[in-house]
Amino acid sequence: MEVKILDGANMDIDLVSEDMVSWKQMQCPWNQTDGVNTHKCAIKNVSICEYFCGVQYLDNVLCSYPDKNTSVDNKQK
Repeated sequence: MEVKILDGANMDIDLVSEDMVSWKQMQCPWNQTDGVNTHKCAIKNVSICEYFCGVQYLDNVLCSYPDKNTSVDNKQK
């Protein structure tokens, strides 16, 4: 099987469902540190979190928090 990396997806990715999902969901480490539920990994048509490093099969978010995101595609300095 060949895995392709496809650019340009239009999706919302967050970890702030507040127990409103039927599956086990971890909390965003940045939200835990700040004591809020406002940080989101990626919001359709709005932004991508500076710590967001991608998504891995099956629905695992890759996150660099609290370390700087050094992903190849990350344009932030």
